[in-house]
Amino acid sequence: MDNQKQYRRPLILKPIHEFPFVQPGDNISELAITSLKDNGIQLADNDILVFAQKIISKSENRMVNLSSVHPSETAIQLAEETGKKPQLIELILSESKGIIRSRSGLIIAEHRNGFICANAGIDHSNVEKPEGSGDDWVLLLPIDADKSARRIQSAIYKKTGKSIGVLIIDSHGRAWRSGTVGITIGTASVPELVSRIGERDLFGKQLRATVIGAADQLAAGAALVMGEADESIPMVHVRGFPYPLEDSSLQVVFRPIERDLFR
Repeated sequence: MDNQKQYRRPLILKPIHEFPFVQPGDNISELAITSLKDNGIQLADNDILVFAQKIISKSENRMVNLSSVHPSETAIQLAEETGKKPQLIELILSESKGIIRSRSGLIIAEHRNGFICANAGIDHSNVEKPEGSGDDWVLLLPIDADKSARRIQSAIYKKTGKSIGVLIIDSHGRAWRSGTVGITIGTASVPELVSRIGERDLFGKQLRATVIGAADQLAAGAALVMGEADESIPMVHVRGFPYPLEDSSLQVVFRPIERDLFR
């Protein structure tokens, strides 16, 4: 355009306050629509809703009481090596394709959905049930977070007529850095990867290897808005995402084993 820079519109991430405390069987799409209205937000085409994994897992009744789990011999042996409860180890094994690394106090597993994380994503925090000790209950990740995201997206479209994207995110550690960041574990229409290969940089040089982890970049920003402790913000509304919404899947982001230099 006459060598004039094309400025992007602002990327706006808004926390959704007073989101109801989610119980098993709750309809997340209905809660989201009501919460948007309560926060004075009118949904528009190409908006994105980002959800914390915990409320999706809770709505899908992915809570398990450790007292109901019967550990295998493999779980008992690994529990002795790591110092973790054998019942928790059994759940980690059942949720995983395999164990990548383990040491005292830590297990890194390849979740059956493909990503690598501590304890197969099983969480103790912000999990409670009316019966039993709070330490007895853990929360598993959604069985198929992509499917969960698409279900929410479809239900919201039927209710509002708006074509939106949906992300489900979780907090994961990183191999070479301390601290957790938000990453995508499920997506509906938010592109995991955006290739800029073949485009030109600021000085006209052709890009040869630039592929952007767009969904994870947004997940990290949304996690910053949500907080990690008692903020009670499990949903973020996003407007101005700089890339077109399109068919998407978590699976495209994983490196094939032959290209994974760290295993």
